[in-house]
Amino acid sequence: MKEIVFIVEESPDGGYFAKAVDHSIVSQGETIEELRSMIADAVRCHFVEEEMPDYVHMHVTREETFSL
Repeated sequence: MKEIVFIVEESPDGGYFAKAVDHSIVSQGETIEELRSMIADAVRCHFVEEEMPDYVHMHVTREETFSL
C-alpha cells in the first residue's frame, strides 16, 4: 500500500493550496472538493501506472491569528 501525502493550506486570497511531501506536485482549488479532484488529476499525470500510489493523504493545516 503506497500513499502520497499533501500538505494543504488555506490561501490568503481564498481557496486552498496543496504541495506533495517528497514529490514535485502542487495544486490548488477553490473548495476542498475541487482541490481533491485537482490533486487526483495531478497525481495521475505525475506517476506511471506501476508507480501510482494507492492512497492520497491530505493533511489540512490552518493558521489563525488572534489578539489578546
